[in-house]
Amino acid sequence: MTVSFHTLGCKLNFAETSTIGRLFAENGYTRIDFGQPADVVVINTCTVTAQADRKCRQAIGKAVKSSPNAVVAVIGCFAEIKAAEIASIKGVDLALGNKDKFNIIEHIRRIKNEELIIKNEESGIKSDEFFPSFSLHDRTRSFLKVQDGCDYRCSYCIVPVVRGRSRNAPIAEILKQAEAIAAQGVREIVLTGVNIGDFGKSTGETFLQLICALESVQSVERIRIGSIEPNLITEDIIRVFAASQKLAPHFHIPLQSGCNKILAAMSRRYGRELFAEKVELIHQYIPRAAIGADVIVGFPGETKADFEDTYNYIENINLAYLHVFIYSERPETKSAGLPDKVSPAEADRRSKALLKLSDAKKRQFYQDNVGRRLPVIFEQKAKDGVMTGFTDSYIRVEAPYNASMTGKSIHVELTEISKSGNMQIRADHNF
Repeated sequence: MTVSFHTLGCKLNFAETSTIGRLFAENGYTRIDFGQPADVVVINTCTVTAQADRKCRQAIGKAVKSSPNAVVAVIGCFAEIKAAEIASIKGVDLALGNKDKFNIIEHIRRIKNEELIIKNEESGIKSDEFFPSFSLHDRTRSFLKVQDGCDYRCSYCIVPVVRGRSRNAPIAEILKQAEAIAAQGVREIVLTGVNIGDFGKSTGETFLQLICALESVQSVERIRIGSIEPNLITEDIIRVFAASQKLAPHFHIPLQSGCNKILAAMSRRYGRELFAEKVELIHQYIPRAAIGADVIVGFPGETKADFEDTYNYIENINLAYLHVFIYSERPETKSAGLPDKVSPAEADRRSKALLKLSDAKKRQFYQDNVGRRLPVIFEQKAKDGVMTGFTDSYIRVEAPYNASMTGKSIHVELTEISKSGNMQIRADHNF
């Protein structure tokens, strides 16, 4: 039996798909590429934006067309709120929300008895169970799920509906998973979750205790963290990063808006002053840290003046890059009913303006690192004779392909920015 997978959305989804893939392997399935005829096709979905929903529907269409005789299973966040719609698509056999997707093998056995399976057709996770997951063999680094769900209720966000309340496994169990990853020769672990700074809600532990414990894992050379809320970054956490030889000096912090009026409408738990304080504090302890931010443009009620306020704020804060999103109305969120919608054309204009600003900030950050000697873990894949990898501060570096150096941490001297936008290393570097 063969199985193919297609994953949409966040790193958490990729970690969970990898874990589900191992369940199939344990049950005798051979994994093949998505798009090839398979006996089972699994699509792990996202619903954070309307565009994510469209991509899910497109992936379903491709799966049904390429594998007309397969069991097609649609799982994850989109299936959490749209299971009935998905199940009505001809060729789809299984629609499982987040609570049920880890029982997919059992459900496929039932499919063979001609039962159409629809789970969580009414949105909202009811379970507090935590399903451990981590990715392997997809790339040089591994995504390790340390937390799931969110107790925040930002007015635009559907994630608490489809992922449920904040919860996690005990630190002891996460350490075992990290050690299993390390045993596979993986050099970098990325901690992922919905709201990782909120770690410990279900076990009485803290995110600070988690990162301190993970430093003891042998063989892993680098631990990177995923997105962390600004109000959950403490000075003690920053101190641990500053003193560590293993924790990467890279923070991705959701800002969402640089205008306090919009932050309040978004039901965010901070003002822009706190965000600036945390950025300044990180740079005080770790001067070469890379700090990125998420920003949403076109939120209902965001005027041109509000956007200019955001733009000017971001322009004058020490960030290395931005992830820019156009506001997307989601069902079951407070913002869906707000007036004063921003036109798609205007939202697009604002997005392009911030993306241009992001490019300038990234280029300046790269330029500030020219001449530095930093550790790079090169990816296993190469294109046109060139391999790439990331420094601990998330600078993408390129070099002539050398198979013996992939997956290893190598100190290189950064010399200049290439035409591709990556950093280059000294031409005479001896691997």
